[in-house]
Amino acid sequence: MKKMSIMILAMIFLLTSVGFIVAQQIGEWPNFNVCCEKTKSGAWCQNTLEENCDESFRVTPTSCDATSYCKLGTCVDSEEGICMENSPQKVCEISTGTWIDDDIESTPQCNLGCCFIGDQASFVTQTRCKRLSSLYGLKTNFKNDVENEVACIMTAYSSEKGACVFDEEGSRNCIMTTRGGCKQGEGNVSSEGEFFKDYLCSADELGTDCGPTRKTSCIEGRDEVFFLDSCGNPTNIYDANRVYSKDPSYWQKIVQPIDSCQPNANDGNAGSTSCGNCDYLSGSICRKGRATYGDYACKDLNCYDTRNGNDYRNGESWCVYQGDVGLGSDLVGSRHFRHVCIHGEETVEACSDFRNEVCIEQDLQTSDGNFIEAACRVNRWQDCINQLTERDCSNTDKRDCAWYKGFHYDGSSSSNEKDQNVKNLAEGDNKKENAGILLGGGVCLPNNPPGLKFWEEGSAQQTCSLGNAKITVNYEKGIIGGRKCEGNCQVLTSSWAEKMNDVCKSLGDCGAYTNIAGKYTDNGVAIKDNGKRRKSISQGIAHETKGGLFG
Repeated sequence: MKKMSIMILAMIFLLTSVGFIVAQQIGEWPNFNVCCEKTKSGAWCQNTLEENCDESFRVTPTSCDATSYCKLGTCVDSEEGICMENSPQKVCEISTGTWIDDDIESTPQCNLGCCFIGDQASFVTQTRCKRLSSLYGLKTNFKNDVENEVACIMTAYSSEKGACVFDEEGSRNCIMTTRGGCKQGEGNVSSEGEFFKDYLCSADELGTDCGPTRKTSCIEGRDEVFFLDSCGNPTNIYDANRVYSKDPSYWQKIVQPIDSCQPNANDGNAGSTSCGNCDYLSGSICRKGRATYGDYACKDLNCYDTRNGNDYRNGESWCVYQGDVGLGSDLVGSRHFRHVCIHGEETVEACSDFRNEVCIEQDLQTSDGNFIEAACRVNRWQDCINQLTERDCSNTDKRDCAWYKGFHYDGSSSSNEKDQNVKNLAEGDNKKENAGILLGGGVCLPNNPPGLKFWEEGSAQQTCSLGNAKITVNYEKGIIGGRKCEGNCQVLTSSWAEKMNDVCKSLGDCGAYTNIAGKYTDNGVAIKDNGKRRKSISQGIAHETKGGLFG
């Protein structure tokens, strides 16, 4: 029997109530002799007789004040916003609270302050304020420089909004402001004015110089379109059906958005000519536009018919690729991009070149439906080839790789051995019969192959050389001539050549593949039989191999 070796070199240069369990601390009385962590009756941290203790819990022959587990401190329940003083540590822990070894006055989150909930205020702890704010879906607004409840209430009182009426040069003028601003003469108020809570300056009963108009405007810090009175003050949200001639009451007092026109429209009234109740979260905001009255309307902030042909909501982001991606199929020279819809405009952000970053996206479930978010993230491909098990290879917390069965890499055992194998294979003088990418087992390869400067000497050659393989094909010679393949015969098939090329493509911009310009090249592959290069390098490597190693 004779042996013939075929050297395959694939290289490239290319608040619910939660009750705390309160320990009833019994004073020191003559007939106690131990501290029970828990008594048979279920009480915690009790000075009593040892016979009363639950044997499954700790018992200490001293006063509970002297133990660590029954030491008194402050218990903070952040979920419910409650602070409890003189709480034993154990009691606090079983109630899912946070125990602090200090008195309540020295615990910052338990200090009282003024908590603002909309236009209301409450004198509570910061912890309680956070809880109340979350219940109403509001941002926490807590001021710890307010010293008492009266001052807190007065602070909120001065924040009430309404009409401030004042006399000026014989005229009865008016501006929309807060009670505090009216008293202090803020804005255009020349002297202390008279404040009318919730009233508009255009209210007939106030008798001001300000009357209704059909003009509209956008207001800083608000999404909606507002009517203006003749003094330039904003009134209520624009509604074409509630101009003064149709609804005089609409010009008397402040009307909340929920009570205005179509407040719950799914599109935020985008494009409506009659309703200015815009909603940024629904995809609209006040901008210049066509309307029945005035020059402003709810502008649609969503993006339609984007570059990939899809529609997206304002604030959504998505990935765009230059061809097939993932599982080793990224085109040579391709790059990942992140697109964002901002105020109706589609903007493009390129991820780092040479696929050092890849674009990932996910669907988020919100109360308004699915919301897509995308991001450019570092491509962690460098140690894929060294992973020997599918579990390690598929650990997405550490790397971005994919596992392929049918081949394995014999240079994975150590970095030194790996480097030497690559060097020997590249030089063609490895004494092993089989080396490099071999048949059987599994191999870990980059999910998104890195881009390589294959036109330069250096790292590209080293990376692509990892795809080199030397496999010995065994033949049995007949008695009367001829020969028959007896071992590793599959390496002679075109399907094997295609799979080996897929290994190369999955390592980086290596092997025979198509680039982003649509041009196919096989310059990155060399197939040798006994050191002699095949005349047809592309033999068995079809141009239509677009699915990659895993597709």
